[in-house]
Amino acid sequence: MKDKILNIMNQKDYKRLTIDEMAKELALESSDDFKELVKTVVELEDTLILYRDKHDRYDLIERFGFKPGRLQVNKKGYGFVTLLNEDSDDIFIPKKSLNGAFNQDKVLIKILKKKTGNSLEGEIVKVVERGTNEVIGIYNEGKEVGYVKSDDKRFKARIIINKKYSKGAMTDHKVKVHIYNYISDELVEGKIVEILGHKNDPGIDIISVVYKHDIPTVFPKEVLDQAEKVPSEIIDEDLLGRRDLRHEQIVTIDGEDAMDLDDAVTVSQLDNGNYKLGVHIADVSYYVRENDPIDKEALKRGTSVYLVDRVIPMIPHRLSNGICSLNAKVNRLVISCEMEINENGQVVKYEIFPSVIKTVERMTYTNVNKILVDKDKTIMKQYEDLLSLFNNMYELYKILNQRRKERGSINFETNEAKVIVDENGKPIEIERRERDVAEKMIEEFMLCANETVAEHFHWLNYPFIYRVHEKPDSEKIRRFYQLCNALGFVVKGKENTVHPKSLQKILEKVEGTKEAAVVNTMLVRSMAKARYSEQSIGHYGLATDYYTHFTSPIRRYPDTIVHRLIREFIFESRCDEKNFEKYNALLKDIAYHTSKCERAAVDCEREVDDMKKAEFMEDKIGEEYEGIISSVTSWGIYVELPNTVEGLVHVLDMTDDYYQFDEKTMSLIGEKTKKVYRLGDEVKVKVIDANKEEREIDFEVVGIRSRKRSKVVISDDKKNNKRKKRKRKS
Repeated sequence: MKDKILNIMNQKDYKRLTIDEMAKELALESSDDFKELVKTVVELEDTLILYRDKHDRYDLIERFGFKPGRLQVNKKGYGFVTLLNEDSDDIFIPKKSLNGAFNQDKVLIKILKKKTGNSLEGEIVKVVERGTNEVIGIYNEGKEVGYVKSDDKRFKARIIINKKYSKGAMTDHKVKVHIYNYISDELVEGKIVEILGHKNDPGIDIISVVYKHDIPTVFPKEVLDQAEKVPSEIIDEDLLGRRDLRHEQIVTIDGEDAMDLDDAVTVSQLDNGNYKLGVHIADVSYYVRENDPIDKEALKRGTSVYLVDRVIPMIPHRLSNGICSLNAKVNRLVISCEMEINENGQVVKYEIFPSVIKTVERMTYTNVNKILVDKDKTIMKQYEDLLSLFNNMYELYKILNQRRKERGSINFETNEAKVIVDENGKPIEIERRERDVAEKMIEEFMLCANETVAEHFHWLNYPFIYRVHEKPDSEKIRRFYQLCNALGFVVKGKENTVHPKSLQKILEKVEGTKEAAVVNTMLVRSMAKARYSEQSIGHYGLATDYYTHFTSPIRRYPDTIVHRLIREFIFESRCDEKNFEKYNALLKDIAYHTSKCERAAVDCEREVDDMKKAEFMEDKIGEEYEGIISSVTSWGIYVELPNTVEGLVHVLDMTDDYYQFDEKTMSLIGEKTKKVYRLGDEVKVKVIDANKEEREIDFEVVGIRSRKRSKVVISDDKKNNKRKKRKRKS
């Protein structure tokens, strides 16, 4: 029936038909045939092949000029649509053209001829499927009904809660709401499905963000039951077919607070002068078998999520911190990748195999840095039996790092922070994370193993999952070049053919300058997002043709899949056509899903960090700090403090002059005084406001009095509205 309908519609002289007219055209006689026609037309409409006009006549959707896509709404109210069936730039949707659509809705759009900036502009003609069915927010009880204000600032509508659907919630309860009726773009109806607690309860702030990003926090009973059945120790049967490496000097090197140790390493120098690098990764796929309850839950989660005071693991703690974790001086099952590497950093020989290890020490980055960088005699004495091992590691690290630099791999050095909280979740300190030799050394070894495994599967041409990174958008690179030139770093080259080596040279040029952090951050923002794919298309940022994620199966599902494919195709030689077809059908969906889970985890982690940073600054009102201008916009300058806290100096608070934004030089210039605030400039600021709920911090430039502010204590809602009005005026 489907083919018959489409054949009619593909005729040159086709005119839009109703269902009755289609039935006549098809010469349908029986009622069963008519029912089949109706069913098929509805399916074609649901799958966005057909579209029905206001007169109930149908045509192919492309003839209407409509395109399906997914909407992402900005906090400011406008949005962008990513087209579903086309590889093209996102389409800008002005606020007035949303037409009742919400963030993450699947929509049909009509692309207009005009452009907004560098983006094509469009308008939404139909919401095909709602993307937001549940929200987290704060409940307020009214006389007749209750209301919920969503924590997600992109969800602007007020949520009405009928009292019979309130589940007994009271004002200021943090709740999870299911939306069942979209009345308008300003009003929806919902029912409370869960009360998380009072908004001021310890830990509720973080768990609300976790719920908002739809990240599961509790393992189902069948998952925990299966985890309990997993043995806590290795038995003889587990060693069948494995190489015994328990005699080797193998160590783990991680942060002090790491619990899930999934990689261990060893390095030795061979008689021919080459180095042998052994990277041994926890054999999670031995315990987590395909389609068992743990595997299904791990796929659903996609990744572990690391927040300021907790970890939401991908697999139960019994495995992630127990039998799968490469804890010191106990037998553990691993998948090993041993590589022979010459003086030029080339892998001249390698082997991938199952093994059993027994790490001799659980080392920390701190202590390895004390040995290799600080030459701390006390620590060196404590680990004197391992000094030659660490020296070999250091020499190999320098060789691998040099090779990666020569090929043009980009070494980003962005500022990261560690937020320290007390037992109630209140931030008490923010420390800047420093990466020294130990951290970079382990990263280099993991990169080498990942590339080796990826290249092995690339040439086998077996089904596989890769970590890929496309070339950056030429317009974003153009803006990055413009930014560098504004900072005084002259950049040559064409935006559409830039090699990663050219970008790495820029980072080397700014290294050690006050502008280095800004340039690194802006370059990261100019890059495409790395993702998972079943296709081997290379990794632009690393300047390599082959890359995968093999080294963290405890916390990343793609790594678990990589291990499973290694076991299937290499260890067990199940290379039949049926197995290939099976994985070829699965891997595209797994890659898409895990990429999506990764983005949700990153967004959740960043949002929690931003929230805790704002909370940390709430009692710092009036304090002064030295900072650097990290971003310049038409509405003000963003200033980053040494501890990575970032705040806004709003242009309306720069009362000593009228400042205009110069996009070419990325600066604000005073109309009368000609005072200039440029990207990368050092500036002294005072904290004038911090709002945990909004995840925002306000500064003023020391020496410039900000606008008069009301000293009357106002509620959070009024305070937020006041801030929004101030932004609109700008």
